[in-house]
Amino acid sequence: MTTVFWAGFWTFLADQASKYIVVHMLDLRLLGEIDVIPPLLNLRMAWNYGVNFGLFSQNSDMTRWVLIAVALAVCAAVLWWVARDRPGKIGLMSAGLLIGGALGNVVDRLLYGAVADFLNMSCCGIDNPYAFNVADIAIFAGAIGLVLWGGAKKAP
Repeated sequence: MTTVFWAGFWTFLADQASKYIVVHMLDLRLLGEIDVIPPLLNLRMAWNYGVNFGLFSQNSDMTRWVLIAVALAVCAAVLWWVARDRPGKIGLMSAGLLIGGALGNVVDRLLYGAVADFLNMSCCGIDNPYAFNVADIAIFAGAIGLVLWGGAKKAP
């Protein structure tokens, strides 16, 4: 479980550091947007009150606390799963990515009332209106990793 802890710790730290730098030091919350390598990589400030793509974003306190509770429940379930059916090193790292990312977004909801999204990527004439963050990448990668390498016990 040490692998889960360290993967989660570094993921959480990278997520929170990137958010602090972009939102506060680069002042993206006031600027709204910064073109880095247009159109491939841009910083676009977006406060996500819901889940992916802004779903369930009623901007209410109840939604905020429900999403915090769900994220913490998912973290606990993933920890229980990997402790019960211990995967290999890649599976443990995947669990850490998912947990670190989820906790990074929980901290955002506690501090700001919403998740700070700021990465925006477009390509090839397609204008992507959505923004995401390092935690979102880690959650996605961790979930895929757990599906592929998530357990030692295989179904017959």
